[in-house]
Amino acid sequence: MTDSSTSQHRTQVGGGRRALGDFSPKLAALTDDVLFEDVWNRPELSPRDRSLITVAVLTAGGDTEQLAFHLDHAVKNGVTRVELIEAITHVAFYAGWPKGMGAMNVARRVLGD
Repeated sequence: MTDSSTSQHRTQVGGGRRALGDFSPKLAALTDDVLFEDVWNRPELSPRDRSLITVAVLTAGGDTEQLAFHLDHAVKNGVTRVELIEAITHVAFYAGWPKGMGAMNVARRVLGD
């Protein structure tokens, strides 16, 4: 079993209640109970694949505030630093250079030099 396949068995847990539960209990509950507990744990895609897709989509959308969390989450799910940098580089050509550069700056902070 490779490192990428072992991440399939790691249960995904959200932090919505911890981050926003006191301010927005419903959004926090939906984040934890629907997005992470249900969607992220569906067996049709591994957590590793979901992480890679999520990083690509957040990069494409220019959603750098959420990207920091998901880059760290991706590493925990078995995506390597090199793969994340390559994914962001690839997405930059399709989503736009400024979005790619913004995402890469976040990746540099999260993943280190």
